[in-house]
Amino acid sequence: MRKFQWKIINLFFISGALTLLILFGIRQGARILGRKYWNNTWVDQLFLVNRFLEHFFGFPILATISGIALFVCIVLLLSRRTITTMNQLIEGTNRLARGELDQEIKVKSDDEFGLMADHINRMAKQLKLSMEEERMAVQAKNELISNVSHDLRTPLTSIIGYLRLVSEDRYKDEVELRYYTDIAFEKSTRLGRLVNDLFDYTRMGYSPLNRADINLVELLGQLATDFSLAGHTRQDNVQVMFTATEEKIIIAADGDKLMRTFENLLSNAIRHGKDAGRIDLTVNRDQHHAIVQVINFGPPIPSHSINHIFERFYRADASRTDQTGGAGLGLAIVKSIIDAHNGTIRVSSSEAQTMFEVRLPFSSSSK
Repeated sequence: MRKFQWKIINLFFISGALTLLILFGIRQGARILGRKYWNNTWVDQLFLVNRFLEHFFGFPILATISGIALFVCIVLLLSRRTITTMNQLIEGTNRLARGELDQEIKVKSDDEFGLMADHINRMAKQLKLSMEEERMAVQAKNELISNVSHDLRTPLTSIIGYLRLVSEDRYKDEVELRYYTDIAFEKSTRLGRLVNDLFDYTRMGYSPLNRADINLVELLGQLATDFSLAGHTRQDNVQVMFTATEEKIIIAADGDKLMRTFENLLSNAIRHGKDAGRIDLTVNRDQHHAIVQVINFGPPIPSHSINHIFERFYRADASRTDQTGGAGLGLAIVKSIIDAHNGTIRVSSSEAQTMFEVRLPFSSSSK
């Protein structure tokens, strides 16, 4: 692409041709005027001066100077648009240097200048996006530090407080001692969950998937059984009702990470829907995806929280209490794992039910 070079060549050829044409016209006009005013003194003097200068310099100096001046004027006139474009590019780069990234360089040209203007405009947009992402990253880091500090400090303060009471023998009897140690154990367990959630969330950024063909029906059935045997549901008087339309639905996935995903979804469903006494876990398929639904029948998620429910440290319940869940990382971990599997997750909530639906693509061998 050398359009600008050809424009320069054409500019000089056209300017030279116009210069010669105009000089020829001036010469012809001078001859006509010379015949008309031949007997005038000033005409004789003009020709005498011209002959003297031509004899002194050895070439027609007046014609040469006139031709050069005329050529320069024509070049400047014909290149005015190109010069304007160059000035716009220079001003645009100056604005970039000053940090003004909102104004585009408006250059309508099909040569290298137009391409350069387009590249500068795209660079400005990318730079603006990068600066915005950096600002959001700094804000996210500050929020991360603030939220982690809060969620670590709350149970840790309780643990230290109750253990101090035990250490200083400030309890009435063995019953009260057991009560203090139970609370310290409960807070320690919550602290452990938080640390594990933080580790899992940060690890998702660089931990590769160990994909293998797994039977999703078998994995979910085992998970539902594990929840029942481990007492996750019995202590809250909740039943996990597992249903599958087929005995085998094969997907290519990391089984451990998927298990973590559905553990988080079931724990979340039990926590928020235990009053209804029932959680529905279903798995089926369409032409391209395996579809898993986790449904609870508790209070609906507020509409303003639906679009933020998978953000890290976001909690639909603004009060950060032990009863309303963890630190707000569980669903963020779920979203990270599903995205890593090229799947999707969505949530819908109404007065009747709240449903998390996960769609995972099939493995090539199952199509």
